[in-house]
Amino acid sequence: MTLSIRPELPSSERTLSSLSKQNQSPNVTEAEMMEAVRTLLIGLGEDPNREGLKDTPKRVVKALQFLTKGYHESLDELLNGAVFTEDANEMVLVRDIDIFSSSEHHILPVIGRAHVAYIPNGKVIGLSKVARICEMYARRLQVQERLTVQIADALQGLLKPQGVAVVLEASHMCMVMRGVQKPGSWTVTSAMRGVFAEDAKTREEFMNLIRHKPNFS
Repeated sequence: MTLSIRPELPSSERTLSSLSKQNQSPNVTEAEMMEAVRTLLIGLGEDPNREGLKDTPKRVVKALQFLTKGYHESLDELLNGAVFTEDANEMVLVRDIDIFSSSEHHILPVIGRAHVAYIPNGKVIGLSKVARICEMYARRLQVQERLTVQIADALQGLLKPQGVAVVLEASHMCMVMRGVQKPGSWTVTSAMRGVFAEDAKTREEFMNLIRHKPNFS
């Protein structure tokens, strides 16, 4: 288990500009992408024309487009105005957000959960939007460290809160299915901004809350 706590960046404004819509796709057609998958199948020693593989290139391309749809989404479209003025200054925590991403090194699944908290400074965001922000950045080719930071910096830039805390726990199939082949291994990364980075008690409260096991039955 790896725990990484990153210091607050000097400017959330500067960082947020790099988190905007990334849909400048190269001029590659779906047919060209499908042909690339056919080439891979041939390279693996398979016959892409046999019955079970005839439609595999099309299915693979469609799956990859879905798994990386975050490249074609933006914060503005995602939020749709769901930022509200509110006289609130206590911690807001959305925890156990399922995360499905893909490693940029092997394009294998990264499966985990995110815990995201912020302390408002006059503005709050719709709770579902916190999960959607996680989803948008997860649906890209990622490394876990960057994904964690992107979620934190997006909220910091959007709301200018007193602080943001993000903890991401995930299992990487590139460590489970290949390479060192260590099922059960998982990685924890964190990003702390504002009061969460500066005040140990606030950070401890957050960490205690994400350890708590809720029971809604």
